[in-house]
Amino acid sequence: MGRLVPAVTRALDILELFLEGDGSLSAPDVTRRLQLPRTTVHELLTTLAARAYLVPVPEQPGRYRLGVRTYQLGSRYAEQLDLAAEGQQVAREVAETCDETVHVAILEDTDVIYIAKVDSTHAVRMVSAAGRRLPAHCTSVGKMLLASLPEAERDARISGRELTAMTPNSMTDADALREALAAIRERGVAVEHRESNPDVSCVAAPVRNGAGRVVAALSISVPMIRWSDERESELEQLALKGAAELSTRLGHRGLG
Repeated sequence: MGRLVPAVTRALDILELFLEGDGSLSAPDVTRRLQLPRTTVHELLTTLAARAYLVPVPEQPGRYRLGVRTYQLGSRYAEQLDLAAEGQQVAREVAETCDETVHVAILEDTDVIYIAKVDSTHAVRMVSAAGRRLPAHCTSVGKMLLASLPEAERDARISGRELTAMTPNSMTDADALREALAAIRERGVAVEHRESNPDVSCVAAPVRNGAGRVVAALSISVPMIRWSDERESELEQLALKGAAELSTRLGHRGLG
């Protein structure tokens, strides 16, 4: 590894200060928080402002906020993100932890499409594939994604649609589905018991992009021979952790 350049490190430290706080900083703020000489801070702020990484705050002399160049870099980074590739990597990490099948799926109309999948190493495991399409209302990922939609959009996708059954446990009543989705929104995690496969139960959690919008869901699927109430609770937390990690990779910050 090569030598780190102190001036570059300090400039990046200043930019990273904007990840917290109210969005603006003064030279004294930076001096105090980074324990740097005032002259050094002034020179760094002047340089960052000259390159449009920072801009002065109007009507607040001496204070700076992030400039357009940081937005441009962030936008270019977001353009290069590949949800399927990032999802596959996170799914692999989650599967290594629980040794169960992990999926990442997106919503298309009233179906889910699996864009990433990592199998369990167990002899008894779920048979599925990336690219497969299933009715959203029969899956934990689908219900998580439906629950995350704005109310008007969610109702438009449910109302007047035939909710076909994949197993005897599938939910086929629209009012019952709406009630289930309301509970999922409240809990922040979805569970389905043998609704898409008579031998499998699943848990799912939402994946958000940099704007905070739910763009996918991550699920863990388990054959009933390895399912229990205790296991369900463990997997819910693991799914939430995995979904949060994937969200972070997509640029999401915060809880909402």
